[in-house]
Amino acid sequence: MAERAVHIIIAGGGTGGHLFPGIALARCFMARHPENRVLFVGTDREFETKTLAREGFDHLAIRAAGIKGLGLFSKMKAAFKIPGALSQSADIIESFKPDLVIGVGGYSSGPVALSARLQGIPVVVQEQNILPGITNRIIGKFATRVHVSFDESLPFFNGKKVRMSGNPVRQTILDARQRRENRKTQGESRDFTLLVAGGSQGAHSINQAMVEALAHIADKDHLKVIHQTGDADQDVVREAYGMQGIRADVAAFFTDMDEKYERADLVICRAGATTLSEITVMGLPSILIPFPFAADNHQVKNALALVNKGAAEMIENSDLSGSFLASRISYYRDNPDDLWRMEKASLAYGKPLAAETIVDDCYDILKMDTQKP
Repeated sequence: MAERAVHIIIAGGGTGGHLFPGIALARCFMARHPENRVLFVGTDREFETKTLAREGFDHLAIRAAGIKGLGLFSKMKAAFKIPGALSQSADIIESFKPDLVIGVGGYSSGPVALSARLQGIPVVVQEQNILPGITNRIIGKFATRVHVSFDESLPFFNGKKVRMSGNPVRQTILDARQRRENRKTQGESRDFTLLVAGGSQGAHSINQAMVEALAHIADKDHLKVIHQTGDADQDVVREAYGMQGIRADVAAFFTDMDEKYERADLVICRAGATTLSEITVMGLPSILIPFPFAADNHQVKNALALVNKGAAEMIENSDLSGSFLASRISYYRDNPDDLWRMEKASLAYGKPLAAETIVDDCYDILKMDTQKP
């Protein structure tokens, strides 16, 4: 029987780590039926609104605030916003009439998911990190299904409703994976290309270490660098490459990360779950430098999952220096066999079918829901 058209709300966002898996799911739903509709409900952060506008998805913001890591006064202010956020969410649900709500994490997903459940609408949680966030842990208690990205996340949720599906990546990343495989099969010879990416906001400590590393890297003529800096460090980093005579593509933010991944031989990045999902789907070896202030130190835990599989090397932020980073870059450039082994492990870890798996399950949930007496 053909799949019917459905209305889906994807709740959450605020950062690329929450938003991009939601976009991957939205694209998968839209590919299933021409009359499917997807609405994103999240924050009014500029990154979120601009990204969704560029992707062509409708978006509404609610007035909600997180409480993790805040002082007492800030927590009280956030708590006072809850009734309004619930009221806004209820109005959105009544107007859009979703068949199902998917929470992708972030404080804005909580009121939407709760309002949906109170109206009898199935809720699905998609958790990206190895250590689930507080909002998803709460939603998971009343959700119909929870999809996680790491085996280590399974114990945090009810075993009957949790599935290990992987973290969805955008179709553009999957297309780049195929192009990269084709290029490698053809045996294309080129210079060693390093991709440095600190996430959607950049990473100052990585930028600083990379600038210091440039003076210690030998054979600069055969090195190319792609570096996403964030707004604050763009000019300083670009000038540093110019002074060292290293060919570099430097920008505050890249909207074509699929093409950047395709060109890379080695990635230096933080250890956010969505970034790790993308680089493992691509089969990219990496040097991971976890963000030291991530909630519950979850980026270190994310990174260790890849390190333990031989898919990455980790440098903790406290151990990061320009000279040490340069030595690791030079090592992998000069030892292609080790780089290949890491690449093979990375590719084996990736889950390119995560979005399809979750969307299939959502349709199964909707079929079961319509069959209830």
